[in-house]
Amino acid sequence: MTGIRLTAPAPGWAIDADVVVVGSGVAGLTTALRCAAAGLATVVVTKARLDDGSTRWAQGGIAAALGEGDTPEQHLDDTLVAGAGLCDEAAVRMLVTEGPDAVRRLIDTGAHFDTTDEGDIALTREGGHHRRRIAHAGGDATGAEISRALVEAVRGAALRIVENALVLDLLTDAEGRTAGVTLHVMGEGQHDGVGAVNAPAVVLATGGMGQVFSATTNPAVSTGDGVALALRAGAEVSDLEFVQFHPTVLFLGAGSEGQQPLVSEAVRGEGAHLVDASGTRFMVGQHELAELAPRDIVAKAITRRMQEQDADHMYLDARHFGAEMWEQRFPTILAVCRSHGIDPVTEPIPIAPAAHHASGGIRTDLAGRTTVPGLYACGEAACTGVHGANRLASNSLLEGLVFAERIAADIATTRPRAGEAVLGDAATVPLLSPETRLAIQRTMTRGAGVLRSAESLAAAAAGLEELHRGAVERAGAESAKTAEPGVEAWEATNLLLVARVLVAAARRREETRGCHWREDRPERDDAGWRRHLVVRIAPDRGLVVRRTDTEAFGPVRASGAADCAATSTTHPTPEEP
Repeated sequence: MTGIRLTAPAPGWAIDADVVVVGSGVAGLTTALRCAAAGLATVVVTKARLDDGSTRWAQGGIAAALGEGDTPEQHLDDTLVAGAGLCDEAAVRMLVTEGPDAVRRLIDTGAHFDTTDEGDIALTREGGHHRRRIAHAGGDATGAEISRALVEAVRGAALRIVENALVLDLLTDAEGRTAGVTLHVMGEGQHDGVGAVNAPAVVLATGGMGQVFSATTNPAVSTGDGVALALRAGAEVSDLEFVQFHPTVLFLGAGSEGQQPLVSEAVRGEGAHLVDASGTRFMVGQHELAELAPRDIVAKAITRRMQEQDADHMYLDARHFGAEMWEQRFPTILAVCRSHGIDPVTEPIPIAPAAHHASGGIRTDLAGRTTVPGLYACGEAACTGVHGANRLASNSLLEGLVFAERIAADIATTRPRAGEAVLGDAATVPLLSPETRLAIQRTMTRGAGVLRSAESLAAAAAGLEELHRGAVERAGAESAKTAEPGVEAWEATNLLLVARVLVAAARRREETRGCHWREDRPERDDAGWRRHLVVRIAPDRGLVVRRTDTEAFGPVRASGAADCAATSTTHPTPEEP
């Protein structure tokens, strides 16, 4: 084990495999199925139950050029526009070209999508799409159906599943190649506590980091564990400042925290209107697509209107749908709204933006390989170059499918081999107490949410630094009580690391682009900032941030300007922008 690691007991047991896949969403389970089919001894590690990841919460659907008159080229154009100049065109072209067949293979796996009376896949529109190309299931339960089909297939496949397991750190051999992971398991009998999965290929499909903010659409398990592990292992991450805030999340009242109910973009795709308290539509005239503009534009417009009117929410009006359409097309959203005392059939839905999807993550190439040999990343944990500065609606499930298949193909072809894992004397990260999680979330929401500025980001950086410094000081004081190793402490420590990297990147990016909105730098600056910010932890220098060359948009292929480094080695301290 190299780099730095979480404070944890030494592994007390081990499982051997060819590949370990960490995560059980569309990306992880697709990778696992393809690896197992290739004859690789495959282990799936998941933080909760097999069907408990972010995929099952996806309402809108999966985007692909499946309809008559639609083409991959049109899908590519819409994706590049949404990505605001930072997409890797090669990655996007691969996504939209391979995407339709990947969806058909998902159907062959057992997923059932809604169909028309003629038996074709029913397609709808969402924000940023100029065509109806979103396939959906159960009206607004697409993720649940995809998860069901993949979980069923995985349970019937020749692979091993380890549930209720939090991955801790990467294992490496004497040459620095991936050799597996350490993990903590609860409720696995002989494999309780901290252990290891020894494998020369590790795939991180751990999902997002939405829990770094107070209000998010992400489930409680989305604490950035994969990104934090990769950083500690020395891998590069990119574009972490680009966090997409979903424009229409059910507003549950001032001060609501934790996972919030999503009101799918597909509702606007079917003709719902955004209105203020007086019933005025405010997206008309702001963008050619009005309510169907890309998510960053809609979220900004909602936030501006809230500021102008000193309001804490706006409304989504779909009363004109009628009861039958609500019940058939959006039964899940209808039930959730009614459970909170709101009937969309007869009244507008109160909504406000909330943290949704991380466009950045662990930097990969077109085969899903990271900058650490043998380590792969897929899904929301990865930065493949597809999303750029802002994710196009419903591209995420497609990204998970396409890159999962490419990762499995690369592993099956190269058959990685590693030596024995080396458990060296790596520096350990002081653990935060579990209650620190709330302080991190509130600090991030105040300073690095939808609205950002040099002042707000500096305040967020100072608040996060204070939390880190307190943990370091407690760890260095013999009389101080430090946090005990455990899931909640590990999660809080992971959240602090990804929060500090996110804020450091947001402070460096002195422009407004995509879902990164700087009030003090309101213009997009292509001359100076049509570049990526790539971050890694150097053992002897702490956090290192570099800005890539203008032409170098490919995540792993990019090479950049001179590094800017900090000084801490046991835990990074971001440099001043």
